[in-house]
Amino acid sequence: MRIQLMTDGGADIPQQLIEQMQLEIVPLYLNFSDGEYKTGHSLKLADFHQKVKKLNEVPLSAAPSPNDFYEAYKKVPQDKPIIMLSLSKELSSTYQNAVTAKNMLEKEEPARKIAVINTKTASGGIALLLHDLYNKIQAGYTFEQVVQHTEERVGDTITLFVLQTLDNLVRGGRISKVTGKIAKTLSIKLLMRGSEQGEIEVTERIRGEKRAVNRFIQQIGEYTKNAENKSLFMTHCNSESRATKLLNEIKEKYSFKETFLTDTGPIIATHGGDGAIVIAFFKDRKK
Repeated sequence: MRIQLMTDGGADIPQQLIEQMQLEIVPLYLNFSDGEYKTGHSLKLADFHQKVKKLNEVPLSAAPSPNDFYEAYKKVPQDKPIIMLSLSKELSSTYQNAVTAKNMLEKEEPARKIAVINTKTASGGIALLLHDLYNKIQAGYTFEQVVQHTEERVGDTITLFVLQTLDNLVRGGRISKVTGKIAKTLSIKLLMRGSEQGEIEVTERIRGEKRAVNRFIQQIGEYTKNAENKSLFMTHCNSESRATKLLNEIKEKYSFKETFLTDTGPIIATHGGDGAIVIAFFKDRKK
């Protein structure tokens, strides 16, 4: 690759694409009561799920430090441009720390070319942008062209979430135990999305698993009428069979050019909990 692609631990990317894109990932940190762990390094995904259940707690997440990014950039040859796609700056200080590190290194090595892009999304949304970026590089786009293209694509990115349980939101103190208990009793499911500003917001509260899933699938058609030339990324939290079934239902209704399915990493799983599913795709552009 003539351009080095990077992202952080807030992205959930299929392993085959990580290898194909020669992607470098700067891990985030998770702080449990028994210590601090690096996503994808000192704490693997299976261990994360076990720890959440064993300790009955959700960890606090922390962004990579400016020095973490500095060291990652420094490993790349000076004559190789870097494009870093970060977790939404509304969700983490990851973006700002990545920019700080870029400024530090560019002062030392003025010939460096580093672009840090705030994706305003997370999980599969970042994977979608990286995949599109990679394809443009392969098509011959210059560093400047692909940076501009990706910044425009950020505004086209739709990221939708459906939660099966609110247990982790209760554990993390984001909703009260009473609210969580009522929601569980009434089988209320949350539909969420990434806002234009890059925040995660609740869009609908739906009673019943089937109704929630049907509405989740229906939403796709509100953003695109031309799925044939688009890719869809889906990530799931410890629920592969449910995700596979849902993805098949989506493919029956919408003719996406290609689809990808992978695990949701610890950062999104911390809040989404078991059964959470995320999808990302590009919306139609207004003519």
